Amino acid sequence: MPLTSDAEIKALLESARTIAMVGASDRPNRPSYGVMAMLQRHGYRVIPVNPQITGEHVHGEFVFRELAQLGDPIDIVDIFRQPAAAGEAVDQAIAVGAKAVWMQLGVVNHEAAARAEAAGLQVVMDRCPAIDIPRLGVAPITQ
Repeated sequence: MPLTSDAEIKALLESARTIAMVGASDRPNRPSYGVMAMLQRHGYRVIPVNPQITGEHVHGEFVFRELAQLGDPIDIVDIFRQPAAAGEAVDQAIAVGAKAVWMQLGVVNHEAAARAEAAGLQVVMDRCPAIDIPRLGVAPITQ
């Protein structure tokens, strides 16, 4: 069952340091662009993943094609994809040993969430960390 309590979500956000953002965009009018910048300002390392802009940079970070290329431990995979496409990102998160998947507002995929939970990942669905961080009073992250 996805995390829903404020205490669980706050604990996840406080323990995380590295977030891979699947569906990150280099376009300032896209929600993922602003959320990535906010997460970076809060102290997280955010690694953008988007096969359409692989090799470019967003907010100073190299854009990777897929999670398997990262090589660094991932605390949260933040998914900015359509609900039907979220399953592929969840499967990649499981394969690389991420600790959690976070499906953004409007991204609801119960089958993918169940696979992630069965693999031992924490799941947050239909929420946005850029909203939850200030709402829950999550302190800035210090590496």
